Amino acid sequence: MRFAKIQVGVDAVKPFALVKYFSFTSFIVIMLGAIILTWILSHRARISILERSEGYALLLAENLNHQVFLQFIVPTVFKFGEISLREEVQYERLDNIVRATIHSFHIDRVTIFDLKASIVYSTDKALVGQENKGGLDYQVALKGRHSSRLVSKGGSMWFDFITVVQEKKLITYIPLRAEKAFYNLTGPILGVFEITQDLSSEYEDVVKNQYLISGVSLGIMIMVFIVLRQIVKRGETIIERRSQERKKLEEQLNQAERLAGLGRMVAGVAHEIRTPLGIIRSTAELLGKKIHKYEPNNRLAEVIVEESRRLNNIVTEFLDFARPQTPRLAPCNVENVLDKNLFQLASEMDFKQIVLQKQYVGGCVHIMGDSDLLYRAFLNIFNNSVAAMPSGGEISVTTTVKNDNHDTLFEVCIADTGEGIDPEMMKRICDPFFTTKEKGTGLGLSIVKNILDSHAAAIDFQSPVAESSPRGTKVIISFPLADLPGEVGTPKKESI
Repeated sequence: MRFAKIQVGVDAVKPFALVKYFSFTSFIVIMLGAIILTWILSHRARISILERSEGYALLLAENLNHQVFLQFIVPTVFKFGEISLREEVQYERLDNIVRATIHSFHIDRVTIFDLKASIVYSTDKALVGQENKGGLDYQVALKGRHSSRLVSKGGSMWFDFITVVQEKKLITYIPLRAEKAFYNLTGPILGVFEITQDLSSEYEDVVKNQYLISGVSLGIMIMVFIVLRQIVKRGETIIERRSQERKKLEEQLNQAERLAGLGRMVAGVAHEIRTPLGIIRSTAELLGKKIHKYEPNNRLAEVIVEESRRLNNIVTEFLDFARPQTPRLAPCNVENVLDKNLFQLASEMDFKQIVLQKQYVGGCVHIMGDSDLLYRAFLNIFNNSVAAMPSGGEISVTTTVKNDNHDTLFEVCIADTGEGIDPEMMKRICDPFFTTKEKGTGLGLSIVKNILDSHAAAIDFQSPVAESSPRGTKVIISFPLADLPGEVGTPKKESI
């Protein structure tokens, strides 16, 4: 048998699939972060080495300039009248001065160019005499500025990250000037120093640190990945279990927001109606007393009073919907409340020839609830069942205790053999002001829903839709069972 079903506050829960990819995404993000961090640190280390080495070369060049000018150029000009490094005496004197100056410094080679780009001196004697060896850096030095370039040999580099170092040298070109002591202004440029520093060992240290950082980062990433996977697996179970509750709360919040505005409007209208309605009723009662003296059989005033009373009941129903009462929760025996409702409807059920079947759990089973509000909710449901069977039928009331998702629930099932509910109407059955009756406000089940929501209870309507199936409606209400001392008794079956 197929049933159309509405369950208050419950929606289909989609699996929280996003957390399944959280750990992998985190691993990728951390890995990219580690790669970027390693590249930044390595790049900054290389820049620092170049800046430090260039500053080192400038300082050394200043000392060389001083020593070469004062101890070689000036004495040689006074003694020989000119400088000619082809003469062995002059060359050896310059060589001694240069080597004494750079002694204990980490300098690979010192070369001196003349103003025609020819090498006139070098600590590597095989280079002496070569012509047209000056490049762009040499031309910059001739203009009075220093210039440096890094030369790599036997190495490979990819974006400064993966580097295989065999030889790296920094070559700095610095102008050779006459000392200020002999000129009022900065001395003229006499030549160009080429100072070559071997930075292979420094770059090798950078590469080692780069690999060390990468290895440590990879190890940390693997550990974080494993931890995240464990956390995600554990958290996924909790999140999926709570997803249904979150959906239920969201639906209740949306419903509350929709009804809040409607409730304020209804409350205002009902309040404005109730005041003049009271005046009409009291006036009609007074008028009826006066008419009765002269026309005892005239019932017009009684009709006005009766219709005013009926209209007042409708206004009261509006106010109950707009401003639902806060339940005064206390230990409550639902079966006693059900019996009170059935006793109230006994005469009407007998008149319509409706048979009642009861099957209670029995014992001292309690929930935390407001017996007065629950009485009104059950009375509305029973009235609907009785109204659905104008030619007689059967109403069955069953109570059970069930376990659902580790929660203990007290369930009340009210079933009738009436006309049933159309599936399309079932979707709107708890909507405010929706009714299929000629007379009625359509607020009855909305008020029932508000009362049950305030008791954290769920209501479920079922009605068969197959033409061959017996018609009827089944209403299932589930209450959270109070943790109170008591004992569930054996089911008691009663037929009336």
